[in-house]
Amino acid sequence: MSAEAQIRETIEKNDVVLFMKGTKMMPQCGFSSRVAGVLNYMGVNFADVNVLADADIRQGIKDFSDWPTIPQLYVKGEFIGGCDIVTEMTLSGELDQLFEKNGIAFDKAAADKIREANA
Repeated sequence: MSAEAQIRETIEKNDVVLFMKGTKMMPQCGFSSRVAGVLNYMGVNFADVNVLADADIRQGIKDFSDWPTIPQLYVKGEFIGGCDIVTEMTLSGELDQLFEKNGIAFDKAAADKIREANA
């Protein structure tokens, strides 16, 4: 299976996917750690794909999304963005709205705590 086919299958089979350096329990870069930390703290059930484990996937996801950096977050098959975009969406409440619109379970109180801590 090609890298593109693997990426497409992963995105289609999981409501929330984070392509990252490392894993959700052991991130291997600060940007991946931040996004995984937000999702974990908010109690979001998400699939993690460690791009460091497969060079074809690491390059393939950049080509697939036409986005040069990792991490990359997908929700219901839609590319959302990387660390800066996810951080901005979390702080503005847009990420909550995106999850609500797509029926993704998350802890609203935890999301509010993130915003309070960063106000």
